[in-house]
Amino acid sequence: MKSLQDLAAIRDKMKQTVATRESSESDTRVVVGMATCGIAAGARPVLNAFSEEVARRELHDILVTQTGCIGICQFEPVVEVYRPGEEKVTYVNMTADKVGRVVSEHLMNGKPVTEYTIGAATR
Repeated sequence: MKSLQDLAAIRDKMKQTVATRESSESDTRVVVGMATCGIAAGARPVLNAFSEEVARRELHDILVTQTGCIGICQFEPVVEVYRPGEEKVTYVNMTADKVGRVVSEHLMNGKPVTEYTIGAATR
């Protein structure tokens, strides 16, 4: 049985996770393709890794969300990053292990990780 303190800690952690799914129009959006093909390719751990990393770093201006089919099933899991005033960046063949680098380099410092993008995958 969990103590009241344990339950409060779980509640606080979940509040942070939910906060990463609410946004304003000026926020950066991280959209993970979660159609059947994406889930089968491992998109759920990628979505969870983005949510956890954004919450851990307390990045309040980043929305982590999911969508249906993005249309490039052969490159799943697919993640699209929308930053205000910039072109969309599409990351392909994503894994939970790659998320930390995308968060630190792209989301925090504005420099896309080009070797993970669709442009690099189609060359």
